[in-house]
Amino acid sequence: MTFAIPDPQRGFASDNQASVHPEILAALAAVNEGHQPAYGEDAVTARLREVVRGHFGAAAEAFPVFNGTGANVVSLQAMSQPWSAVVCPESAHVNTDECGASEKIAGLKLITVPAADGKLTPGLVERYATGFGNVQRRQPAVVSISQSTELGTLYTPEEVAAVAAAAHERGLGVHMDGARIANAAAALGVPMRAFTTDAGVDVLSFGGTKNGLLLGEAIVVLNPDAVRGLAFLRKSSMQLASKMRYVSAQLVALLEGDLWLRNAAHANAMARRLADAAGALPGVKITQDVQANTVFAIVPKDAAERLRERFAFYTWDERTGEVRWVCSFDTTENDVDAFVAALAAELDA
Repeated sequence: MTFAIPDPQRGFASDNQASVHPEILAALAAVNEGHQPAYGEDAVTARLREVVRGHFGAAAEAFPVFNGTGANVVSLQAMSQPWSAVVCPESAHVNTDECGASEKIAGLKLITVPAADGKLTPGLVERYATGFGNVQRRQPAVVSISQSTELGTLYTPEEVAAVAAAAHERGLGVHMDGARIANAAAALGVPMRAFTTDAGVDVLSFGGTKNGLLLGEAIVVLNPDAVRGLAFLRKSSMQLASKMRYVSAQLVALLEGDLWLRNAAHANAMARRLADAAGALPGVKITQDVQANTVFAIVPKDAAERLRERFAFYTWDERTGEVRWVCSFDTTENDVDAFVAALAAELDA
């Protein structure tokens, strides 16, 4: 069966809208032979565990899941109690874009912290992780940070280590939402473990879909003492794949070589190209330091509306006219140049 997409529009709305990398499709085809044990007892998932330990250390344990929300919810639930609270930036994906899943599924309270650049600091952890022992208040149990953040900014390894130290001093675990972790590592020029395992992160939500996978993420437990019942929580949260080899094969293909880094570095480079070109146009203001693969900008509302008829992208803040443009592994220089040319034309209209 063939299906023609009526309008194969290329845009900058999200790296979730990108295609699947050919090497990932090849990996899926390669494991599509014969039978394998279900629910993660297969040889491919066993190989994934080895590959993950190569990146994150000998104690790391990988639990493949379907999506990022599932990874975050199961991670936070395994690190907490039903009366717990999670300290996170107010812009965090767990707060703004997961439809209250952590509250609904895990029963957690999110303590949201104003942070102009989307990043927590030790001082903010100290200020907002309070109320310990007060039976009338939710008890802080986890600090959750994102790398890269929802605003496209990055934590250095030293900044992660400082936040983790502040959290651990107060008995809190540290969770990292790594939906775009590869973009962060590519931009910082360091191994992923430099700002995870080595910096004191306890549990990582490792992102694959935004970096070329068809579907699939992984919960990576870096500190086994920080979680309880994670395998059971994954099942009860409907995140346990029966044919797990197809999720694991994608992650192996991404991580076994340098595909994860190649994809991310290219997306970052396209975002830099886009920011430089668009930022030079009169009437366009780049609002966040472009550190990974997302660009935030303020453009006139009428120009943005006309431009959106040809290129997909989201408005981030209706009040200010701030928009978000996201580049992907398959964004080309021609894509960027055509978009900027169209933006210039709309600004002159």
